[in-house]
Amino acid sequence: MSNDDVYASGLLNRALDPESQPEAIQKFLKAEIDLLRDMIAPGMRVLDVGCGTGRHLLLLGERLAMGVGVDYERSYVADAERQVGRLPLFFVVGDATRIPLEGPFDLALCVTNTWGTMSDKAAVLREMRRLAPAAGTRFLSVYSPASVTARREWYRRLGHSVIAETAEYLEAEGGFRSEHFSEGRLRELVGDCSIRPLTSIAHAVSF
Repeated sequence: MSNDDVYASGLLNRALDPESQPEAIQKFLKAEIDLLRDMIAPGMRVLDVGCGTGRHLLLLGERLAMGVGVDYERSYVADAERQVGRLPLFFVVGDATRIPLEGPFDLALCVTNTWGTMSDKAAVLREMRRLAPAAGTRFLSVYSPASVTARREWYRRLGHSVIAETAEYLEAEGGFRSEHFSEGRLRELVGDCSIRPLTSIAHAVSF
């Protein structure tokens, strides 16, 4: 199975259940939302690449002029659309390497280590730069190597115990693969960027 197959089986919804999350993962997810609240000013146009079920845009949608989420998994996009109500949000089925949109956006996000599960990372970055062209308006949140212990436990609780570990990724039963990044590797992959700790297990990257 590929990451696509694992996500299609409903992994994301199970992973977002707090009962499944070790404490370090809960702290990371909370810190991520808190940082996005600080970053997103009223009236912004925001793109969420790999939006899943739209959690971040739905939480922050009331302050946006427009939010657009893109994900390849149709069932996740359908879940997000059902929750929109009167919020200025739109969700699109699409490939993160060929996003079927035109910008510009004030901010492009790819968060919760979603970028760390994508195979063509360079193409995703190119699309984020195309759609949010101003420097510093693209944002990633990704795992650091210090996340390995917490993620091993999290994946075990989700029924995907880790079967392989390297300096760059964990691979779990069922074929799910999730990468982690040193600062040096991030600079090699992203280029000119600002990196700061998000929590003890994650980086916040602006480029």
